[in-house]
Amino acid sequence: EVQLVESGGALVQAGGSLRLSCAASGFSFNDYTVGWFRQAPGKDREGVSYISSSVGNIYYADSVKGRFTISSDNAKKTVYLQMNSLKPEDTAVYYCAADRGNAQSMTWYLDYWGQGTQVTVSS
Repeated sequence: EVQLVESGGALVQAGGSLRLSCAASGFSFNDYTVGWFRQAPGKDREGVSYISSSVGNIYYADSVKGRFTISSDNAKKTVYLQMNSLKPEDTAVYYCAADRGNAQSMTWYLDYWGQGTQVTVSS
């Protein structure tokens, strides 16, 4: 059984920091691109960041570049998203997702999804 479990979401004041975790099980973690989406109320789902460990490819959305850092611990099968200098517009449900590709082809399958963790940033 494949499982992605997010944790770390919380209520935080603007300018604060959070670290999200995505713990994976049930699939070959290192063969997948793993990353984060978010969805704010009334907005479309937004790709935040991803990492393909096998290729060394990392992506950040412009909206979070310079503030967020993604990392992967292959031994623990866990991907982290360190979020610094948080802004109210970062408020969203953050979802972890895993894709069978290496992100080089830009063909996405988004095979697996977690249930999400709520991040709320107050003004």
